[in-house]
Amino acid sequence: MEKKKALLIINPISGTRSKHGLATSVSNHLFKFGIEVETKETKAGGDAFRMASEAVEKGFDMVITAGGDGTVNEAANALAFSNCTLGILPFGSGNGLARSVGVPQDTFAALKLIESGYVLTCDRGIVNDKPFYCTFGIGFDAAVSEKFATMKKRGRITYIRSAFREFLNYRSQPYAIVIDGKVITEKALLIAVCNAPQYGNNAYIGPKAKLTDGLLDITVVHSDNPFNTLLMSMDMFTGMLDKNRGIGTFRVPALTIIRTEDGPVHLDGEPMQMGKKLAIKCEKKALRIFAPEKNLQFQPFISPIRAILDDMRYDVMDKFRQFENTVYSNLDQTKRTISEQTKRKGSEPTKKN
Repeated sequence: MEKKKALLIINPISGTRSKHGLATSVSNHLFKFGIEVETKETKAGGDAFRMASEAVEKGFDMVITAGGDGTVNEAANALAFSNCTLGILPFGSGNGLARSVGVPQDTFAALKLIESGYVLTCDRGIVNDKPFYCTFGIGFDAAVSEKFATMKKRGRITYIRSAFREFLNYRSQPYAIVIDGKVITEKALLIAVCNAPQYGNNAYIGPKAKLTDGLLDITVVHSDNPFNTLLMSMDMFTGMLDKNRGIGTFRVPALTIIRTEDGPVHLDGEPMQMGKKLAIKCEKKALRIFAPEKNLQFQPFISPIRAILDDMRYDVMDKFRQFENTVYSNLDQTKRTISEQTKRKGSEPTKKN
């Protein structure tokens, strides 16, 4: 049987989990299943896109990313509408697309999806010709993403601190939403356009959004009252946000959002500047991703709690593996030291009495 070819793209600085020995582990593991792995590491923004594009041109069967949402998105953009399939090993802070598809946060569990070979063909969103796979946002969440991108430390705690500081000064903005020629005027804290149900980190901004329905779920958050916003935040992490009275929702294949001035937006958490008029649409069946053949149906409260418990379990397993690797590394070093000392003693001339 002809072996399949995979490119593993590792972002060495993404997230907080160790990637020591990852390339060897992935290569050895997938080789047993007829997959030959070539590994490359990113050094700058745009590297993952370039590497994945080259893999498509060379006829690779799959590209596997070991990084965060930025690395995943660059690779996804290169693979869109090709026959090359995306595999995700989640090593980021949020892991939005991986979580939305149902990829486990544990590396070896994620590799089993690639072994199984089941492929989900997902939609993507486009805003002013720029693609996104989970969420596009304007308003408060875009402002937070812009600030978060400048911070040296990453992770959930840093993001929460950034959001709290931004919230103290941020005020709702006026927007016009155009759907099928009908104009809806809103004053909103933020507007999120969701191809997938969550931002990442199990924060469900569009809990009923689906990656395969050809539609975008629009979540309009009206309130900037601190107490109401706190309740909305709780609803977002329990999967109940769409039931909150301070939220407006739409489900459409395309829309246009018009704001009063140019400003920040985010595409899957990556901030950038865009103009006043934002033309948004859903592109169907854009990306092939390795995914569970049977992903569990989303259930408010139950699904978020299950995800949090899984994260805790995977964190413990990862810490144990790091400890195990350290112990074995120290043992190997000790053996080498003893071996070198023994050789030196053996090579010393014997003294005569």
